[in-house]
Amino acid sequence: MCGIIGIVGNQPVADRLVDGLKRMEYRGYDSAGVCTVDGGQLIRRRAEGKLANLVKELAGNPAPGTIGIAHTRWATHGAPTTNNAHPHATGEVALVHNGIIENFKPLREELMARGRSFESETDTEVVAHLVSEGVESGLDPVEAVKAVLPRLRGAFALAIAFKGREDMLIGARLGSPLVVGYGEGETYLGSDALALAPLTQRIAYLEEGDWVIVTRDGAQIFDADNNPVTREETVSGVTASAVEKGPYRHFMQKEIFEQPTVVAQTLQSYIRPVEQTVALPQMDIDLSAIERITIVACGTSFYAGMVAKYWFEQFARVPVDIDVASEFRYRDPVLQPGGLALFISQSGETADTLAALRHCKAAGQTIAVVVNVPTSSMAREADLLLPTHAGPEIGVASTKAFTCQLAVLAAFAAHLAVKKGKMSRAEEQEVVRHLIEAPAALNAALAHDDDIAAMAPLIAPARDVLYLGRGPDYPLALEGALKLKEISYIHAEGYASGEMKHGPIALIDEAVPVIVLAPSGPLFEKTVSNMQEVRARGGKIVLVSDAEGIAEAGEGCLATIEMPRVHPLIAPLVYAVPVQLIAYHVAVAKGTDVDQPRNLAKSVTVE
Repeated sequence: MCGIIGIVGNQPVADRLVDGLKRMEYRGYDSAGVCTVDGGQLIRRRAEGKLANLVKELAGNPAPGTIGIAHTRWATHGAPTTNNAHPHATGEVALVHNGIIENFKPLREELMARGRSFESETDTEVVAHLVSEGVESGLDPVEAVKAVLPRLRGAFALAIAFKGREDMLIGARLGSPLVVGYGEGETYLGSDALALAPLTQRIAYLEEGDWVIVTRDGAQIFDADNNPVTREETVSGVTASAVEKGPYRHFMQKEIFEQPTVVAQTLQSYIRPVEQTVALPQMDIDLSAIERITIVACGTSFYAGMVAKYWFEQFARVPVDIDVASEFRYRDPVLQPGGLALFISQSGETADTLAALRHCKAAGQTIAVVVNVPTSSMAREADLLLPTHAGPEIGVASTKAFTCQLAVLAAFAAHLAVKKGKMSRAEEQEVVRHLIEAPAALNAALAHDDDIAAMAPLIAPARDVLYLGRGPDYPLALEGALKLKEISYIHAEGYASGEMKHGPIALIDEAVPVIVLAPSGPLFEKTVSNMQEVRARGGKIVLVSDAEGIAEAGEGCLATIEMPRVHPLIAPLVYAVPVQLIAYHVAVAKGTDVDQPRNLAKSVTVE
């Protein structure tokens, strides 16, 4: 959710802290703030709303100093006001926080009973007061933090600055990610490698329960039991250019158009084109012994899992359960021995999904993860890591991460089928051939961008929009509806086409556009029948299909969007493009903030 950064530097840090926040604003943009230490004093600047407001505040009231912390907020406890903006501070301590302190109420009551007063409604401020109490009682900062951390329940990544200490920050993490970066005479803290990309490529990921003392000379890392530990230093590989828009109007637009390239990159890791085989990373797992698969994910990743369920059951004939992560643990699921639990996440830090992973691991399931960040918490805790190689995704509404997830899942399903003896050599070659065709098909789909842009004003005035699809196109209908909701704020719902007559058809009138995803193929005729049911009741239909499908069923539609004719295996990847572009162009037509839609954040690191 929130993004945090800290710098113990040898030159002024305020501008660099703000630059780091710009690279993390996708994590939240309800408010922003910085705190530096200069002349022994804590200098704090905060602003409600987007980061540009903090930039204005700093222009009028600079924050000098060569050490500091900063934060961009996605609000959980307390409205998005200046008083609730981080950093939170006392006279002795300032800190920034990503996560939720679940036991903040009893801690707050305890502090107030001792005469402490609060200026915010946040859970975070209790941590500042607890640490401050320790410092005020004579403890040095390290001992004060060490005493407080075991008292905190929930999820947190913290960066803490201290009055009079221009040589040190303290960081800590439990449930929320935190990275240490190493520079020349400088050391950094950040929520992710992306925030630190302009500063350093040398990073180390803190493990669960770690805390760290950061100085200009480096970092001293301790585990949850306060034992000194070493965490491997790696090269992040993230460049500052990866998070620039280039010639595109929005990051989302850029990321939609990157899909042919990134899907090709992803498939390079999972296909052996010369041998015409599907391959996975080295693993110590006997896939032939897998008897059941449990897929768990959230949001767009969940819809990728829904598509994968079709593939796993069709190719490998392995039964698949699928659940949203936020519900999974709480229904006490039955997990049979020999099962594979598959988790899908762009960030690899989604709190609900990570908690579900640990639940399955404790239950003895083999853990596989499909993630875009191969150094994330989920990646590090997996038995089988399946990276997507989509590159940094800045737009809050996921696009390229989704298609790369689908590419990986298709390859995985085929490989599992081979291992279980359910796919012949000829069938595997056919799958490989179609997957290799996917990037070119995505390019062909993107060629219809102008057509979709021209059609968007027909959708933009709508209060409600319905999406219909059958088979693997049903999850795409759900994904299309989600995208439209996320960035245009139009109420939209996705339905399996055959379910229209079981209730949703009551919503149909001439003011409700119905977007139908219907590639020609075995399910086309039945989907067309459902279209006719809509048309008979005055519904306005936008048909997304190939030339053959449009020729057969396009007459009388409000609009048609032509897609290339593709094999059903890769149709979900290809049809992701029009549902993304519809949402994008409708949002542009409505004038909404495409990359930073209201109330949302990219990485949901709280339950």
